Parts: sequence; structure tokens; C-alpha cells
Amino acid sequence: MEGLKVKVKDKEFYIQKGTTLSEVFKIAGVEGAVGGKSGSKVIDLLTPIKESIEIEPIFYKDRESLDIMRHTLSHIMAQALKELYGYEKVHLGIGPTTEEGFYYDVEVEGHTISSEDLPKIEEKMREIIKKNYPLFRKEIERGQAIELFSQSGEKYKLDIINRIEEGEVISIYGQDGFTDLCRGPHVPSTGMVGEFKLTHVAGAYWMGDSTKPMLQRIYGIAFWDKKELEDRLRFYEEAKKRDHRKLGKELELFIIDESVGAGLVLWLPKGAMLRKTLEDYWKEEHLKRGYQLVYTPHVGNSILWQRSGHLDYYRSNMFSPMEIEQEEYFVKPMNCPFHVAIYKSKVRSYKELPLKLAELGTVYRYEMSGVLHGLMRVRGFTQDDAHIVCTPEQVEGVIEETLEFAVSMLKDFGFEDFMVYISTRPSDAIGSKEQWELAEGALERAVKTLGLDYQVDEGGGAFYGPKIDVKIKDAIGRLWQCSTIQFDFNLPERFDMEYVGQDNKRHRPYMVHRAIFGSIERFVGVLLEHYAGLLPLWLSPVQVRLIPISPDKHGAYAEEVENYLRSKGLRVESDMRDERLNARIRDGELQKIPYLVVLGDKEWQERTVSVRSKKEGNLGSMPLEKFATMLLEKVAKKE
Repeated sequence: MEGLKVKVKDKEFYIQKGTTLSEVFKIAGVEGAVGGKSGSKVIDLLTPIKESIEIEPIFYKDRESLDIMRHTLSHIMAQALKELYGYEKVHLGIGPTTEEGFYYDVEVEGHTISSEDLPKIEEKMREIIKKNYPLFRKEIERGQAIELFSQSGEKYKLDIINRIEEGEVISIYGQDGFTDLCRGPHVPSTGMVGEFKLTHVAGAYWMGDSTKPMLQRIYGIAFWDKKELEDRLRFYEEAKKRDHRKLGKELELFIIDESVGAGLVLWLPKGAMLRKTLEDYWKEEHLKRGYQLVYTPHVGNSILWQRSGHLDYYRSNMFSPMEIEQEEYFVKPMNCPFHVAIYKSKVRSYKELPLKLAELGTVYRYEMSGVLHGLMRVRGFTQDDAHIVCTPEQVEGVIEETLEFAVSMLKDFGFEDFMVYISTRPSDAIGSKEQWELAEGALERAVKTLGLDYQVDEGGGAFYGPKIDVKIKDAIGRLWQCSTIQFDFNLPERFDMEYVGQDNKRHRPYMVHRAIFGSIERFVGVLLEHYAGLLPLWLSPVQVRLIPISPDKHGAYAEEVENYLRSKGLRVESDMRDERLNARIRDGELQKIPYLVVLGDKEWQERTVSVRSKKEGNLGSMPLEKFATMLLEKVAKKE
């Protein structure tokens, strides 16, 4: 029989070329589908079939159906914007789906979209949905597309058309007089979408290029089920309360001052104390496990970065060079080449290996301003970096020990739920097949030995080696990338690293890059959001605040208590302000200080303290020595 062979579920039949997927499903007796999937490609019911194909129907319960529905909502939002602000004044960029919804990048002449506009846009969208306009799909020639979008003044659509390769299908979708350049997929009509909510507006450079215009990106979320939407909105509200940028300001931990520079963090005294606590703990734990601490410069000669490969592969993320005595220097984007130089400072024997060099090294990377985000994405940050140089025979033990170390440290900060990802050999890998097999096997066996859940990202490794990424789940279920254990077959070759083996011959070592926090900045951001600012006692910058009822009368006793607690190694401050007692207690609670101690006549006379715990409530009066002992025990246990 002539035509195209199609298989849907267990049925095989022939169709004419150009038959839509909707008609194919009718022939196959499939009802209730919102789209189809061929391999990894999702197509909608409006799409014509042009080749023999095997199609799997997508139903409402399937994950892919959300993407189809959300994409249509982005078009409905675009139509709503056109109707509200004028077809000729709204210029559309791109409107893809996201993990939980959709967005559209737009330019509106003479108007800046704000959060106050979102309810009005939502209302117009609901009108379009209620009218249940059917969608159409049409394929057109390049010339037709250029003419169509030139006439409507859609300059960004014209830019997209110019990027489409010759011979590639150009399609448009539309409803009720609205037309958009789009590959799809979409639901068949505007009334077939689910529950949605517009959430916020942000800025976005066109095509992510800072030399191009800044557009406005309007975000929305969408689900089929109303309860699921409401649950997600509640989650967003909780996440908003935990935003580390908000908490960092309220708790006086850090600021980012644009006059200093975007993406450059200024640590305030309390934030600096939190950072010191983290760094002291980090150093102590590393020294216990045989790491050697090193310090390296913030800049390096261009010759170093050329040899390491950074100037060939990473220059766009490096800051512009500076000239010193006719030579170029770059601020470092990574610490690795410096650690290699330390390794090569003398001949190394196999007896010294594994050699573990560790540094809290501050690096600088050029990130576009549009992606900077508080402590999570910055231009200057401190990596908790380590490089382990070992023999091939030591690889498996090194990986297992390193992964166990990472998990152990993260547990000390209250994280118990981990997901591990192993990224394997990509197509452009360097190094021998045997090296990769040894390294990948070591990674997988280490994860299994520790009983951790893991997924394999086939081909997702860097060209210079496979890696393990450890993600932690926070208090509200979000996953955060922290620890990385990365093999490197590249730098040992580039820098001709060697060790003298038992046979008295020179051999090439293996090298492992490793970070546990990822960076101090990002880890502090994660901690603040995980604990909603109420950090564990051992981490809190201020562990105790003393509040004398009358600063004039009880201030001397407060000073005595403060000196005693400080002598025990506790972090204490006194609130001597001439404010009402309740106001000072309230302020201490808002600052999320673990323990507030009220001191009055009774405490002064009996040499006691009246204790309020942020977590446990009023603990009543107790001897000063007992209070100090209780806190020191909690700090030691990292409760």
C-alpha cells in the first residue's frame, strides 16, 4: 500500500503524507491524547506527519502534556499583552516553557511591565481561555515569514528567522487574529489549558547578549490540577521568606554594593564571623584527614593560563588582563594551576602519594549581570578547593575517602538527604579508554559502598575526566549542588607532572579536583535558606544576646556575664540600648539569635541568668555556669 507507515501502540497502518497527528489518532482509535512522542521529540495534534513514524500518545497524566499546555499559555499571555498594550507596541521575543511553567520575553513601547500589571494580564488571559479559540498551525516559506513579521514590526522574530538554517521548517501558530513564529507543540484550543498564575517580572537581554536590548521576562507557573498550583504557590511563598538575599540584609551578614561592583560580596562583621566559623571548621577537618594547607596568589602570568588551557577554553569567563613590566597577568578563575606548580616544586616519590593540597582560594570569573544572584552567582568567590595527586593504584581508595569526607561534612551542617550524579566519558574526551574506565569504575564503586542514591549522566563528563556531583535536599525539598569530585587527565599531561615509582622510573600521576562546599559564598546562601536564617548554635555569628532590664542598673552585671561567656569561647553581645525591654527582646528574636538572656535584680543578686531559647521557648532561670556548660555541649555536638 502506498503512503507512510505509522505505528501507534500495537496498531500499524498507512496514511497519506501530511495527515495531522489528530487524524492519525482517530484512525488508531486513540481518545483523550493531547499530543504524541516519537523518541524524544514531542509533537502536537496539529502537526502533519511527513515520514513513516512510530508514535506514543501523550495523555493528561503524562509529564510531557504539561509542556504542551504551558507552551500554549505563553502564547495566550502574548496575545493578552498585544490586546492590552497594542499590537503594534508589543514586540515579542521568545516564549518557552520552564520546569514549572512558562515565560515570554517582551518589549512594550512606552510602558514598563511591573508586578502590579500581572492581575490585569491574567484577567485578559482568562477571557481568551474562556472563548476557547481553536489554534492553527501553518508552515510557510522563509520569504513569507520575513514579510509577515516585517509587516507586524516583530523585529525579534525577524532575528530568529535569520538564525534558522536553510531547509529547516518554518512554522507559525495562531488563534483569534494572533500569530506567532513557533515550532510548537500546543494544545488544539485556548480552552484546553490548565490552572495558571503569573508570578513575577525580570529583565533579560535579548539572546542572553549584554550588547543587545534588555527585554522584560514575564514568568508564570501552570499545572493541570488547581491544588497542585496552590501547593506550589505556597512553596514559593515559603521560599520567598527564606531568600538568602533578604535574610542577609535583615541579619546584617553581607551586602553587595553596586558602587563596589556587581557580584562582589562585602561581608559585614556578623557575616565575617559566620564565615570564620565555617573556615575554621573546614581547616580543622582537613588537617585531621592529612590534607596540607596552601596559599596561592590572586593573579598569575598569562604563560601559566596558556599552558593550563584556560586561555584557549575559558577566556570568555576571565577578567581582562593587566600588564606588569611588559607581561600579561590575569586574576585567577581557578586555583588548579597554582597547586600543580606547588606539586612540581620538587621531585615527588610514590611514598608521598596521595598528596592532598587544600586551599580556601578566592577566584574571579566574569558572569553576565543578568545571571548574578545574591551569594549564589557572583563574580568573586572563595572555593574550598583541594587537589589530590595519586597513583593509579590509589584511585579507588582516594575517591571513596573523598566522597565519605564530603558526606560527613555536609551531615555536620544538618543535611541528611543526598542525590549523587556520576558524569561519564563525552565524545571529545582526552585520555585513554583504560584511564576513563578506571576512573568511572572508582566513582561508581565509591557511591555504592556508601549506599547513596545515584544517577548516571552518560556522556556528561568534562573532556578532561569524569566526575561526581553531590546535591543536598534542603528543608523545603529543593536540591542544591554542593560537592564535586572531578578527575583530570588534562593538567597532569599539560604540566608534565611526574612521580618516581617503586621501579625508580618516572610515572604520570592521576589528579582529582575536589570541593565540598562548592564555594563559601554559595554554601552560606544555601545554609541561610535551609534554616530560614535560624542557624544552628555552633554556626550562629551571635550565640547569646544579653538584655539587661535597666542598662544603667544592670549593665555592670551584663558586662560580667559577657566576659565570662566569652572566656568560654562563646560569641556574645549585650543590648545596652535605652529601649523598652519588650522591644529589645523582639529585636533579638527578629535577628534569630539562638539565646536571649534577660538580666534584672533577681539574676544580679543570685548570680543567675534568665534564658529564652529561640527554638525551645522560655527556659527560666539557671546558674551562669550551668548555662555556659549547656551551650558548650550543644556546640560540641553541632546540634
